[in-house]
Amino acid sequence: MFTKKWMAAAALGSLLLTGHAMAEDKKVIAVSIPAADHGWTAGVVYHAQRAAKEINAAFPGVEVIVKTSPSAADQVSAIEDLSASRKIDALVILPYSSEELTEPVKAIKEKGTFITVVDRGLTDPTIQGLYVAGDNIAVGRNTAKYMIDKLGGKGDLVVLRGIPTVIDDERIKGFQDAIAGTGLKVLDIQYAHWNSDEAFKLMQDYLAKHPHIDAVWANDDDMLLGVIEAVKQSGRTDIKLALGGNGMKDIVKKVIDGDSMTPVETPYPPSMIKTAIYMTMANLVGQAPVRGAVKLDAPLITKDNAKEYFFPDSPF
Repeated sequence: MFTKKWMAAAALGSLLLTGHAMAEDKKVIAVSIPAADHGWTAGVVYHAQRAAKEINAAFPGVEVIVKTSPSAADQVSAIEDLSASRKIDALVILPYSSEELTEPVKAIKEKGTFITVVDRGLTDPTIQGLYVAGDNIAVGRNTAKYMIDKLGGKGDLVVLRGIPTVIDDERIKGFQDAIAGTGLKVLDIQYAHWNSDEAFKLMQDYLAKHPHIDAVWANDDDMLLGVIEAVKQSGRTDIKLALGGNGMKDIVKKVIDGDSMTPVETPYPPSMIKTAIYMTMANLVGQAPVRGAVKLDAPLITKDNAKEYFFPDSPF
């Protein structure tokens, strides 16, 4: 596991070696990510494009190419086409689907390409030279700890899950492990597929089914928006907390403004793609051999630190 100081030093070292990169043959970093099909992936696209623009401007010896794909099949075609048409020194990939992308990425690695995997791991982790992701267990655990404290250790909760993935499983595990042995009781827990409209309908069902709810956890901010709207339309005043996760700018703004129902947030930043791209570049041109796994923290975003996590120009 890399320390934050080590990662900062590596990134700084790469920036100080611009002249070295210019003197070498141009290095190509291909970035393959899902298309912006919801808020978080829109943020991924935004930060990937920003990283590419910055690196291409500052490092004439490096070319970063960003390709977005609306499906796993399209992503396979995109990376195979890139690899066939030119030499790729490094591939930074956020897989649309772990299983479908594993073998195609392995084939690219066998050509000598350095592989950086972001967020959704491949089914064979030996393929990757570098792995960058957020801490999903901490997203659930830190949210739960705040609820326990704020509710005095007891209360009735409803929970909205995302889609059946390791990411969702880890968030739920972190949350459930933290509330185990407390007086917090989960009345209902169902999937809303990280979708605001589905979350709105599910929250309406929860409100109709349960006459008293102390708090809601939607483990993703797209779903949280639907929850908040359903609660608002219901006129219910029993719900003390409605919390999400991921660091959406609309939710972080609520924290900045001191919103009573959503006073905190937990980050799972789409900007991790930018971190991964810069670390990959450091590996190529910064004389900083970068290997291993980097897990980003998920500290609570509060009114005191929220401005550090607020990116008003980002779509997420």
